[in-house]
Amino acid sequence: MIKIYTKNYCPYCTMAKDLLNSLQVEFEEIDITNSPEKMEELSKKSHMMTVPQIFVDDKCLGGYTDIAKLHSEGKLLDLIK
Repeated sequence: MIKIYTKNYCPYCTMAKDLLNSLQVEFEEIDITNSPEKMEELSKKSHMMTVPQIFVDDKCLGGYTDIAKLHSEGKLLDLIK
């Protein structure tokens, strides 16, 4: 299962969701805009304080630029399906 942690004012979050949607990949969005406890949960999982953070199961793929690079290299679909 793919989970993407986002904030509602984040353009990179929007780009990450658009990329996943264009690949017709289902994901669960976890909006942490007004949730300090979810931000803390994310920080413990990824050791990062930025969004978006994209996870496949418990593996963090990184943010938008990371998945865009994986996609341009032809590696993203193998990791998420």
